[in-house]
Amino acid sequence: MIVTAPQDEPKQRPRLVLIDGHSLVYRAFFALPSLTDRDGKMVNAAYGFTSMLLLALQEHPDYVLASFDLGGRTFRHEELAQYKATRRPTPPELSPQFPLTRDIVRAFGIPIYEVQGVEADDVIGTLARQAREQGLHSTIVTGDLDALQLVNEDVFVLTSKRGVSETILYTPDRVRERYGLEPIQTVDLKGLVGDVSDNIPGIRGIGEKTAIKLIQEFGSVESLVENRARVTPPKIQKLLDAHWEQALLSKKMATILLDVDVKLDLTHGSATDYRPDAARTILAD
Repeated sequence: MIVTAPQDEPKQRPRLVLIDGHSLVYRAFFALPSLTDRDGKMVNAAYGFTSMLLLALQEHPDYVLASFDLGGRTFRHEELAQYKATRRPTPPELSPQFPLTRDIVRAFGIPIYEVQGVEADDVIGTLARQAREQGLHSTIVTGDLDALQLVNEDVFVLTSKRGVSETILYTPDRVRERYGLEPIQTVDLKGLVGDVSDNIPGIRGIGEKTAIKLIQEFGSVESLVENRARVTPPKIQKLLDAHWEQALLSKKMATILLDVDVKLDLTHGSATDYRPDAARTILAD
């Protein structure tokens, strides 16, 4: 009798977790009740951020990297003067928690990537693209849905569903199930309906349901604009005739860059470098 040895199963690809620092801190601040340290300083955002980070680490990734916004004007402000202009000033209780959160990330031994003139989303998008090219699978941990456009078979998005402890993992199928669109088309959706939080206008009068139907039919904002003479009903065609340039600009403002001047360095950020006890010490203080 000849016994055939079983074929080796394919090796699991290395897994990278990309932390969207600013969005998680904002999410935690507004999702959690007041929480202060022994000196009376507010730490609810830092605590919530750390909770999300620990949830991500429970999946035992091979690498973890983080990105934060550096603040100041970006190329989006240059092209759309009203970009984020309606956002409320950062609450005074929140501002000190950003450097505290950076300290926690560094205490974990997690590298931070920051680039002036772009946002953390753009840095993360670029790193996720580079990771895919190097054969890694990435999970982006974020507090909003902007990154859904990056979802593919090699990039998932983990975001808060309620508070900071209840999460939802967006795979390509999960995005299709929620929107009826391909993940990359979620940025076309923003091109038409806009984004209130970032003050991206879209086209007023076109709601989400109508926008999804248009994208399903025409594929993209660019194709929709080019073929707007075929759009029905006439009311929507009239809106497109009047505001097609605004739709294209809105999509551009919502599109995450994939070519930021940053390089993925996997010699740092390995799971073997984590120091969670050091991070807990910072929160305990």
